[in-house]
Amino acid sequence: MSTARILITGVGGFVGAHMARRIAERGDVALGVGIDVPPPATERFLTREWRADIRDAEALKAVIGEAAPTAIVHLAGQSSAGLSFGQPLETFRINTLGTSALLEAVRSAAPEARVLVVGSGEVYGSLPAGTRVAEDAPFHPLSPYALSKAVADGIAESYSRQRLDVVRTRSFGHIGPGQTDRFLVPLLARQIAEIEAGRGEDVVRVGNLDATRDLTDVRDVVEAYLALLERGRSGAVYNVCRGEGTRLADVAHSLCERARVPIRIEVDPARVRPADIVYLVGDPSAIAAETGWKAAIPLDETLDAILEEWRSRSVEKGAS
Repeated sequence: MSTARILITGVGGFVGAHMARRIAERGDVALGVGIDVPPPATERFLTREWRADIRDAEALKAVIGEAAPTAIVHLAGQSSAGLSFGQPLETFRINTLGTSALLEAVRSAAPEARVLVVGSGEVYGSLPAGTRVAEDAPFHPLSPYALSKAVADGIAESYSRQRLDVVRTRSFGHIGPGQTDRFLVPLLARQIAEIEAGRGEDVVRVGNLDATRDLTDVRDVVEAYLALLERGRSGAVYNVCRGEGTRLADVAHSLCERARVPIRIEVDPARVRPADIVYLVGDPSAIAAETGWKAAIPLDETLDAILEEWRSRSVEKGAS
């Protein structure tokens, strides 16, 4: 099998770091593009990387022309539903115009490349408890972020009808080492690590925990994306998820039970979104049937890894 040249947009982000590492481990060529220099832990896995705004089609065209990728994984975007309520226009511009600009650049500079456009399961909105949503379900976005990803999904589908080799995902919640504490699980882990280190009162403050989510380890998610690059059907869309619901309250209590000191949980009204999804669990049957992928890393193992990462950061912070 020939060596793949895989260009990652948003390479400096959470998933981009894991993607670059895994591509390099496989013996393929990891290439990156983003607006910031990626951290050293990511950069060392990249054969080359470029600076470009995802909304700039001409800049992307130049990058893609130089990179000559056989495949592209489109991760760049504004990924926080919570943040999108305060920055709706910027979220929409990045996620929709960015997707359109990238695909237009691909059409000009690398029309034979396969493009994996990473979307979000939040486009489905809130589901009846106990159900799993499949790819043919209608969209009911509840946040500016979800709306932007719904439109980006439509843009990607449109380009696939224009004979570009585009595969789409609707990725549900993914967590793991390296995720920013703008998101619930790393936020909890950071607070626990700081309390253990004696730098905070014995309480963690959270947003709405009365919700059920489908959570997958980011390292499993990366394997799903690689499987779709190799075996996904052009033009198709796939849920990337575990297919099991977990109450966020249970995640919070599970992390607190791992703490080395007693810890209480309090809801911070400032962290509660104006609108939120109560229940969202995906059906991964399509990706399992067509690629053989399924989530393999247990949630407990992921939570252990996240908490240990923040404990290490806390030790480094205390030593500085």
